Amino acid sequence: MNSTNVTRVMLVDDHAVVRAGYRTLLEDTPGLHIAAEVGSGEAACRAFDLYHPRVTVMDLSLPGISGLEATRRIVRRDPTARVLIFSMHEDSVFVDRALQNGACGYITKSSAPETLVSAVKKVAAGEVYLDRQLAQHLALQKSRNTGEPWSGLSTREFEIFYLLAQGLTSARIGERLSLSTKTVANYSTQIKTKLNVDGQGELIRLAIRHGLVSA
Repeated sequence: MNSTNVTRVMLVDDHAVVRAGYRTLLEDTPGLHIAAEVGSGEAACRAFDLYHPRVTVMDLSLPGISGLEATRRIVRRDPTARVLIFSMHEDSVFVDRALQNGACGYITKSSAPETLVSAVKKVAAGEVYLDRQLAQHLALQKSRNTGEPWSGLSTREFEIFYLLAQGLTSARIGERLSLSTKTVANYSTQIKTKLNVDGQGELIRLAIRHGLVSA
């Protein structure tokens, strides 16, 4: 096959076994080639500059910077970059954030295997691909125009807000994101100020009330 007809794909997921499964699935598909695979957001940014993949399949939950932030940085460097989010998060708020950060598609890890193949092909062809159910939820959210209180948070603040809303401590969040506990605590203070809440308990109740996390 002529190399000009091959779509170069980069896989970004912090679980090697998961990446191996994706690699097998995609490389068994004619016209797709895995150009690189990495396990963190920082590595994704570096590898993108080295390998220039046509499509980057990006997880959101990564050590260090999140998939949301990695997507933002990649698209800022190269506005023609095509990033497909492949995540366990099914809430429309993550879909909306991903699209705001420049992603061209979003599917969940509960999708059928052939969905990933189809999504990669469509994103490579210049289309936007959203799982049908996710698209419906996003449209419903937009039609209600609920104006989530966290809409003013930066990508990093939203990432930490979500983990705080799940009840994680600053120390645990720091381990998850490769940040110092002090840095997380500073972000936490900024987030609570922006959301006008007094403590983590109130922050959790806010997230539950708006459907971001379950009670």
